[in-house]
Amino acid sequence: MLSLGSWYLDSKGLKTPISPAWREFVSNQTRGGTRRSLLSRHMGTLMFLAGLIGMLIFGWVFFPPMLYTSTEQPLQFNHKIHMDEGGMECADCHPFRADGTFASLPTLQQCAECHEEPIGDSEAEKAFINEYVTPGKEVNWYVYSRQPMNAYFSHIAHVKTGGFSCEECHGDHGNSESIPPYQTNIISGYSRAVGGQAMAGREVLPTEVMRMDTCSDCHIKHGRRTPCLECHK
Repeated sequence: MLSLGSWYLDSKGLKTPISPAWREFVSNQTRGGTRRSLLSRHMGTLMFLAGLIGMLIFGWVFFPPMLYTSTEQPLQFNHKIHMDEGGMECADCHPFRADGTFASLPTLQQCAECHEEPIGDSEAEKAFINEYVTPGKEVNWYVYSRQPMNAYFSHIAHVKTGGFSCEECHGDHGNSESIPPYQTNIISGYSRAVGGQAMAGREVLPTEVMRMDTCSDCHIKHGRRTPCLECHK
């Protein structure tokens, strides 16, 4: 078949006009072929972009949680009820020793002063008395803010000398009614509170993390530029 613009020669050599329907069909086939050729020409770029976007989503959203194992604390603890109804303060359970060192977590003896017998009706208190107070067994709490062995932190220098409140570094735990699971980095072995929250790519509040740049930013803000060995012994 020989095409002559709007005419064509059929098998018998007769000049026959091309119908509008046939012209539209040929035009559509040509455009479709052009589209297919463009798609095939850019297929590699499209595949690369799809893979890149997929990896970024995986790296920012799904990968960070995979780095951590989650362990429940031995018991649940309601800070709010101790602060509001018990009238307690942070230092009542987390005091300084006579030599100025920080005692960190309360001992069983401190807790037993109030909880030798149940004073409420919560299951957590009953479990605490039955499993720990009665047999005289200390509670092995997981410490969220425990620092690496090479990092030294003095609470008394910040609280007594610097005048910082507990909430400025630890957040408003006094209003919390439960304690979250302890998350451990499977690579470093450190708590997620030591720096893991920042991996999601968002700005992290000082009360959410306790890593070196959080401390150094605060020191710079308050005009306290200290040498490395003051914190790293």
